Amino acid sequence: MKAIMELGPKKIRLQEQPQPPIQADEILMKVKINGLCQNDVRDYTGDTQWTYPRIGGHEFSGEIAQIGAAVDPEQFHVGDHIVKYILPNCGNCYYCKTHRENLCTQIYSSPTFHNDNGISGFLGMSQYIAVKATDVFTYPQTTSFIDMAFTEPLGCVINSVERADLHLGQDVLIIGGGVMGLLHVLVAKLQGVRILVSEPTAARRQLAQQLGADLVVDPTAVDAAVWVHKQTQGRGADVVFNTTANPQIAQQALACTAFGGQTFMFSSLHPNDPVAVDLGAVHSHEKFIKGTVSPTRSSYYQATQLIAKKIVNPRPLLDRIFPYQEAVAAFEYALRPETLKTMISLD
Repeated sequence: MKAIMELGPKKIRLQEQPQPPIQADEILMKVKINGLCQNDVRDYTGDTQWTYPRIGGHEFSGEIAQIGAAVDPEQFHVGDHIVKYILPNCGNCYYCKTHRENLCTQIYSSPTFHNDNGISGFLGMSQYIAVKATDVFTYPQTTSFIDMAFTEPLGCVINSVERADLHLGQDVLIIGGGVMGLLHVLVAKLQGVRILVSEPTAARRQLAQQLGADLVVDPTAVDAAVWVHKQTQGRGADVVFNTTANPQIAQQALACTAFGGQTFMFSSLHPNDPVAVDLGAVHSHEKFIKGTVSPTRSSYYQATQLIAKKIVNPRPLLDRIFPYQEAVAAFEYALRPETLKTMISLD
């Protein structure tokens, strides 16, 4: 099988790898397509702490090529359209036992991130993967592999929105109109809230409105915090989702938040510089600052339901698909700040 191997910063090689054998409780997954996220781009440029060689890719979809002897043949069939829950998790720690697998204490010590004696990575950029049947989520065969590849990022966003416990009629500000910000628009809109979006790029502001945003603003033209308060009778947004990596915007997010409101730091800050926080406002105005990371199994499953039942249509966020033979071109394209979702076809 072919695999897109990262050997170091901007060192990619298309390599022939042995097709992985499967254990009795595993499924052999044929990967059809993989989406590139910002973390993949950082791995590509070397702006990462994870080990090489690496086969990245965690936004992938495909089909069942083979099932292990102990896998229930009534539940899984060759040819089924599937995605995989991507996070390594021990299943035994406090967080795994309390349905917060995204916080498992062993995630970052696993070979997925650090493998000094072999290949690290989620392996979504290889043509075949051996996966535990317990990590497999199925789709109707009528669902496109392209749409299915949005499962992981959508699951991250569902986890974020659910933690906010949105109420009908609230004002919600989404900072950033990239893929994750726009997915927040799609999911939050289902909750019956008014959505405000702060995004400097005109095309993304327009797309945000097409996807359900009620009000948009260019934060380079006006003071976003002043604008948000003006649109909300001086209160600020009940909930703010910061989907940008800029530490300075993290400060702005809190300034946009109403008394008693919630500020969600959805994206990892990059660089992860310390951010000055007005703790007096946090105290006196009962503002809550929260973080969200990755999908839980529950939010992953919900993502499959929203996509399969066409409740959420992520296709407008697709920018371009590259064949695997043009992997370098795909990464270079994804590096461009104006792009949305770039995908690589493994077929």
